[in-house]
Amino acid sequence: MSDKNRVYVFDTTLRDGEQVPGCQLTTVEKIEVAKELELLGVDVIEAGFPISSPGDFQSVVEISKAVSEPIICALTRANTMDIDAAAEALRFAKRKRIHTGIGASDMHIKYKFNSTREDILKRAVDAVKYARKFVDDIEFYAEDAGRADNEYLARMIEAVIGAGATVVNIPDTNGYCLPDQYGAKIKYLMDNVSNIDKAIISVHCHNDLGLATANTIAGVMNGARQVECTINGIGERAGNTSLEEVAMILKTHHAMGYHTGINSKRIFGISNMVETMMRMPVQANKAIVGRNAFAHSSGIHQDGVLKHRENYEILNPEDVGIESNSIILTARSGRHALKHHLERLGYKMDKINLDEVYQRFLVMADQKKDINDADLQELMGDGDDKNFDDDKAIKVTLLQVVCGDPLRPMATVKLKINGEEKEASSAGNGPVDAAINAIHEIIKDQIDIDEFNIQSMRGGSKDVSKVNMRVKHNGQSYYGYGYSTDIVNASMHAYVDALNKIY
Repeated sequence: MSDKNRVYVFDTTLRDGEQVPGCQLTTVEKIEVAKELELLGVDVIEAGFPISSPGDFQSVVEISKAVSEPIICALTRANTMDIDAAAEALRFAKRKRIHTGIGASDMHIKYKFNSTREDILKRAVDAVKYARKFVDDIEFYAEDAGRADNEYLARMIEAVIGAGATVVNIPDTNGYCLPDQYGAKIKYLMDNVSNIDKAIISVHCHNDLGLATANTIAGVMNGARQVECTINGIGERAGNTSLEEVAMILKTHHAMGYHTGINSKRIFGISNMVETMMRMPVQANKAIVGRNAFAHSSGIHQDGVLKHRENYEILNPEDVGIESNSIILTARSGRHALKHHLERLGYKMDKINLDEVYQRFLVMADQKKDINDADLQELMGDGDDKNFDDDKAIKVTLLQVVCGDPLRPMATVKLKINGEEKEASSAGNGPVDAAINAIHEIIKDQIDIDEFNIQSMRGGSKDVSKVNMRVKHNGQSYYGYGYSTDIVNASMHAYVDALNKIY
């Protein structure tokens, strides 16, 4: 506690986040996420609830072995069996914490425990004392503290600190509080718990009313120094406080004076990892990590960003691991954005009547939702009265894939490159990967896929799929697009479309 403005980040993606239906991970997957959380710079990883299942127990054991820098935390209820299981699961952890607790609101005391305030207070103290027999670092959670009576909550917190708690967690378990209410609750504890200087106040907020991040920041501003979060805000019901949001709020608002140990450049990478492994898509307009967070389609905004990024971006995308913002061409785009994309495609602006091209662009944009590179080339006359594919340096002449269960996916690809036909076959982790690996065998060049999106145009098994792909070559990004009723075929053509823009 020597640095009064240091905010510790407690990540519960692997415990609270993993409770979401459909988001369960294997132990191996949890270890992979835990290692990335360590690189991200979190201070505490809540690795699981050991008593809940053998799998959770084993995950805490293995994460304890695999990770060395963060504190490894295990959740328990306020009983000896839970605490025994947590202590055993943490036996290999280099830095360990037991997280125990009980309900603090009259709602929970009456309807969950059928008990009294005094009995609950005794059970809380007994649990902390028992946990101290195994580890020195004890976090106590006062469940449903958001709806708890402040005077009784203060008594409970004072008692558990006296029993040996080093961190006291004040959860808004149901996402009920308004920011001023929650901030006032934390301040009340700071002012009315006599031994509060002996522990760190932690805030754990849920997002039922969309206020988790706001409540967390209110807690920090009133004395809390640990924030409990998840990657992408996943968690029970509407989710938990988003780690990336809290970290970037504290980093952006320098005047607040707070800082964390988070390496923000790793945020986007771990966001993608969690999205993929937990099968929980991030909404496009999600703050910080949504695909539209740094995308601009309004002409006024595009013009402002191209002139000076900070006109419409308070964050630098590179600070969270995103390479650049996106200027999306739509009917709302202006001349500046159109010029930007034409120059990117290699058109010489001193030979173009931009006003005339822009008027034709508006007609095209009114007919289509988004304008891609092929549309722009057609707009410039490169696609008039001919098959656009005929003029490409690289064309697909054969695509053949074999896949199934338990067959290993294989693909054979023939490409015509400047009139010369070349063929290769390769395996992959799926038919698309196999096809792309076969192309790599032919072109012999280093090309990385940064983004790969498949979108149904209308819906249904007979629908046309649209594939958008962004690849990187020699530090430059290129976009490719493909359409087909066959997803593999659409993916292949999107990739080759990007290759044509490279070569």
